[in-house]
Amino acid sequence: MSPVVLRLDQRSGVPTYLQLVQQVEQALRLGYLKHGDQLPRVKDLVADLAINPNTVLKAYRELERRGLAAGRPGVGTFVAGTVAPIAAPERSALRRSLDRWLRSAEQAGLDDVGILALVDDALHERGSAAPPNGRRGVA
Repeated sequence: MSPVVLRLDQRSGVPTYLQLVQQVEQALRLGYLKHGDQLPRVKDLVADLAINPNTVLKAYRELERRGLAAGRPGVGTFVAGTVAPIAAPERSALRRSLDRWLRSAEQAGLDDVGILALVDDALHERGSAAPPNGRRGVA
């Protein structure tokens, strides 16, 4: 049994396999996954998300290419690498601050799309790496 549940956003414009890769990376960064944890089995993701097995296999191959996962034939796919995690005390403090900011944004009338647009714009202004959806700016 995997410690994470993966989900899909059909409206995101991000390829399905890449959404799975990004979610595993986020789970590693947030400490929900750690070295040695088993990822969801291919057949479970196919059933839960109603997607093609090749999509899951493509995501897992990409995770392997990035050094974050390793497949064990007949057993499953396991976390084999790490990304720079966010330390728990900082994560907790930042999350509380973010929750307050999100409430302010909602009170100002922003919906999720507006909030994401504002965050994307702020990251772009800083010259940060591309946002998680892989797109930058307005299409």
